[in-house]
Amino acid sequence: MKDQYGREINYLRLSVTELCNLRCRYCMPETGVCKKPHEAMLTEDEMIAAVEAAASLGVTKLRITGGEPLVKRNIVSICARAARVPGISEVCITTNGVLLPKLAKGLRSAGVTRVNLSLDTLNADKYARITRIGQLDGALAGLHAALDAGFDKIKINAVLIGGFNDDEIADLAELTRTYPVDVRFIELMPMVDSREFGPEAFIPCTEVLRRLPDAAPAAPDGGVARLYRLPGAQGSIGLISPVSDHFCASCNRIRLTADGKLKPCLHSAEEISLKGLSPEAMREAMRRAILEKPSCHAALSATQHSRAARNMNQIGG
Repeated sequence: MKDQYGREINYLRLSVTELCNLRCRYCMPETGVCKKPHEAMLTEDEMIAAVEAAASLGVTKLRITGGEPLVKRNIVSICARAARVPGISEVCITTNGVLLPKLAKGLRSAGVTRVNLSLDTLNADKYARITRIGQLDGALAGLHAALDAGFDKIKINAVLIGGFNDDEIADLAELTRTYPVDVRFIELMPMVDSREFGPEAFIPCTEVLRRLPDAAPAAPDGGVARLYRLPGAQGSIGLISPVSDHFCASCNRIRLTADGKLKPCLHSAEEISLKGLSPEAMREAMRRAILEKPSCHAALSATQHSRAARNMNQIGG
């Protein structure tokens, strides 16, 4: 289905939980989040009904997010049911990877085709600092579990943070030579609660190219990342720039939070509740949200924060 600006909206990002087993500083508070009452959250059946509604409107790609989706006890069932929805051709998942050693093969058998693994640093001390409670070995074990499970595509998402991991750009990019993976560098987004990060933390993706003079432009793959490739690499390097060079004109996605709020735009406070609606009403609400999707989000910078009205763990990374 096309929105009023002619964009084909074919991508749903579905958050299945606000909870996480890490506490990444750019995503959620140190103390975690207050667990909402069970009845306030989407049930598995409601999630699948939302996927069916989206598919009926032309959505073909589904990404399961969180929080951390793998802490959801019924995550394999959700993925398996979603993969069977007519019209859905691709089911992906974004995870910190810590639980992949236990779940990777089950997710692959359930129909998950692609995995995005969040990994901002290859330094154990820095990993512990950015995640507050995580261990790098756990994330790397998740990467190897994903490789062993045989997913069609594995991407590593690295949030680019000045003064923290910009000195590791070359090391992170080197993963594309070592493994058959893509690495995506994503600009740090000034979300609702990002007071911990000063202006120096918000650096543009062009810094990646400055640090990687051998990176050559690669053919686009239909996503929002601008792609490059190192000589001899097995995978590509992608630059995602929601702050310095937004891609609103080609945005093809809508988001559904774990408590049932449909967000036509990540950085807008506008939300449409789907919780408790019949399948027909859910489809109509989703159709309306697509038609009313804004042309562009407001400006983002170190001093101009997102108007999302939620932190990332409450929206879906």
